Amino acid sequence: MAISCEISFKEKANLFSFEYLKCIRFIEGVDSEDYVLTKKLYSKLITASHLLEDFLDFHGAKNNRDWVFYRELSAAMRHLALAGYSQKHILNRLGFYELKDTEAFKRESKETLLMIQNSIKLAAPVILKEANKLEIDIPEFGYDPRFFPGIMTGEQLEHNIDDLDDRDPQQQNLTSIASDFLEIIGGFEQFSFYERYDRQAIRELVPEKVNEVGIRRFEMLLHNLQSSFDSYVIHGGFLQGNRKLKLLRSHFSIVFHILQVMGRLLHFYERHLHDVEYKDTYKSVSESLAGIIDPDALLDRAINYGLFYAWQFLSSGKQLASQVLNESIDRSSIIVGIPQERGFHSRPSLLVAKIVQHYGGEVTMCVGEDSFDAASVLDMQWAGGKIKKEDVQQVEFKGDSRALADLEILSKVNYGEDSMGKGVPLPSELSYLR
Repeated sequence: MAISCEISFKEKANLFSFEYLKCIRFIEGVDSEDYVLTKKLYSKLITASHLLEDFLDFHGAKNNRDWVFYRELSAAMRHLALAGYSQKHILNRLGFYELKDTEAFKRESKETLLMIQNSIKLAAPVILKEANKLEIDIPEFGYDPRFFPGIMTGEQLEHNIDDLDDRDPQQQNLTSIASDFLEIIGGFEQFSFYERYDRQAIRELVPEKVNEVGIRRFEMLLHNLQSSFDSYVIHGGFLQGNRKLKLLRSHFSIVFHILQVMGRLLHFYERHLHDVEYKDTYKSVSESLAGIIDPDALLDRAINYGLFYAWQFLSSGKQLASQVLNESIDRSSIIVGIPQERGFHSRPSLLVAKIVQHYGGEVTMCVGEDSFDAASVLDMQWAGGKIKKEDVQQVEFKGDSRALADLEILSKVNYGEDSMGKGVPLPSELSYLR
């Protein structure tokens, strides 16, 4: 069924382009390299470009030779502005995070922000030229610079709401958050690296091994973690309160924002610059965008800045998360039998270690006067030798009660093996070990 409207497509294209092009006129007029675009400007550009992109998509611009490039440029501006907004946020908040040894990170953060800003500035005259080609009305002037002030002032509002320091945070929530953070760190370890990638190595890495989908998954996990922390542990800001807990939040918060930037840069590369289209028109548009925005510079910032520092801050937060976890876990002890017939050889030792590692809290196995780290397969096997030599029949596990509950279940199925040392099915409660 045809959709009728009193205003024509061309008239609406002018309306939906107005605020967007006014932002572009402002950016084009910025002639000082020292001028840094503000969060308010990025916010305005995000909104205006998104509205224009949606309008053009609704009318099929992606499938029209005349309008597809204008549409792609609006999408480029949206994702670059989203990346710029998050990157600006990182620099604004860095001092409040109170993280150590951040000078190199701060310097590279500024370089990354300037790369994003310069990409937007390079695209501005191309956008205006394309708008003129399509006979879209271009505003005579851009916004007044006073419309886009920076977010910071020299003042801070008085801290006059009582902090929660005198109360114990909900231990169960804190235990869960610290455990989840350690699990995220473990999952992200696949991306760890310590020497920067060259251009060719990055091209081989993206998008085959590192891509928007994978990075956005970790971004979502960290966002959920931050939301849980703010809702159930600490409601206040950074200036007062339990320093250790707020430092923990700083670690997953800064990585969350780094991944926001990285996700937008990877999206822009994979969707708009990477050679995945089969139609000549799309290939031509992609090449035109690549002529404005350097794909290698964009990928360098995504990987050698984003991925590198995400892993650095996750690594430095690991010890802190373990400390917080072990201070908040509910501790108990259990006495259980040893694996029958073959004792603590490789299979039962591995299963015990995996259970303890799954929860992240400290657990020790006590054999007589000696204690062994139950998270270490090697320690467990050392204990196994002592158990066999001294003919010990029972051992005591002490520590994280969550892990102990699962260790008790494991002991009831002879630590996952039969009398011949072959594996047996594990109870459903231990499905994470499979």
